[in-house]
Amino acid sequence: MIRTLRHCLLAEALGTAILLLFGTGAAVVDEQTHALGHGGVAAAFGLVVLVLIQGLGHVSGAHVNPAVTIGFWAAGRFPGQRVLPYIAAQLAGALAGSLLVKLLATSGSTLGATLPAHGATQAFWLEVGLTFWLMLVILQVTSSFYEQGLVGGLTISATVWLEALVAGPLCGASMNPARSLAPAFVSGHLAVAWVYVAAPVAGVLLAVLADRLLGLKAPPAMPPQP
Repeated sequence: MIRTLRHCLLAEALGTAILLLFGTGAAVVDEQTHALGHGGVAAAFGLVVLVLIQGLGHVSGAHVNPAVTIGFWAAGRFPGQRVLPYIAAQLAGALAGSLLVKLLATSGSTLGATLPAHGATQAFWLEVGLTFWLMLVILQVTSSFYEQGLVGGLTISATVWLEALVAGPLCGASMNPARSLAPAFVSGHLAVAWVYVAAPVAGVLLAVLADRLLGLKAPPAMPPQP
């Protein structure tokens, strides 16, 4: 079945809304009940990513992340004319998701916004590194010569889970401008929002470069000299 741009944009908006609803929603639930803990919130992000990849990947690719869309475009694996529409759909979906999460939150909640624990500089470089690795994994597991399907989805979601588990307390482990901008906008915590836009974009561009370097073929072996 041919997927039109309209189908893809709807999938991206819906998927990003679900990402925010269950990911940042888990943070808000834990904020109120302390039932999940940091590990539980990290697991929620990993699990929702897996569900989105398996549920919507066949429609739009399940980018649900402007940085991932930019990364695929920079890698030559996504048409340029779809980049801005995809990003617009992702931002709209993220905003809708955050507004729904706000219905669950108490007064003064950050709504799961990503905030630096030790300053913007550390958060910036952490987000660059985290997004670099996530995008590199995505590019590798979605390449034509690699295992795809459920294994690819599990690998990507495990990467999100692992990075959120380890780095979440330091920088939020966003790796996704839409995931950070929406709760920051709705909750009014915009002072360091630039970190969570600039760093993921820088990270995916570095990942594209690394992916190209890893894909270079070794020169043919020289014949033995007599």
